[in-house]
Amino acid sequence: MINLSKGQKVDLTKGNPNLSNIIVGLGWDTNKYDGGKDFDLDSSVFLLNGAGKCANDHDFVFYNNTIGANGAVEHTGDNRTGSGNGDDEQVKVSLKTVPAAIEKIAFTITIHDAEQRGQNFGQVNNSYVHIMDADTNEELIRYDLGEDFSIETAVVVGELYRHNGEWKFNAIGSGYQGGLASLVRDFGLQA
Repeated sequence: MINLSKGQKVDLTKGNPNLSNIIVGLGWDTNKYDGGKDFDLDSSVFLLNGAGKCANDHDFVFYNNTIGANGAVEHTGDNRTGSGNGDDEQVKVSLKTVPAAIEKIAFTITIHDAEQRGQNFGQVNNSYVHIMDADTNEELIRYDLGEDFSIETAVVVGELYRHNGEWKFNAIGSGYQGGLASLVRDFGLQA
């Protein structure tokens, strides 16, 4: 298993030529604070073309649109509490059946209604993404985001991308203000 640092890129399929089905697990904990409102964090996936944009709304995969890339990408559903151990949300990816037009798959976490609830990623800790071989349950890659966020309400955690016919993973860890709407606009869709 490889532990990544922010900005690090690692090969996924070149060293694992038989790897075809992966699970991308995302997890987080929320700090205790006296705001009195529940946290609801959501993972979303953006299926991007060579220009880094979604071709259409179907390339935005989340709890209300759980299947993308002609079935190659599946969001397994919304976890509204984030409590307990293990992944809070998961995305299944069939690497060999992702359509060729999709060159990057970006994984994000956002805080639902963050502005109205006065919440941000400064109140979130233990955030991570890891990639497992779905066939063996072996953990291949893990990226712990650390505690370097404050007022952000959305984070691009990392992305799978194609390079010379192989899949790689880039640990991005970039925070955004403006929540999910800002990500949707950045990736070429209407918010």
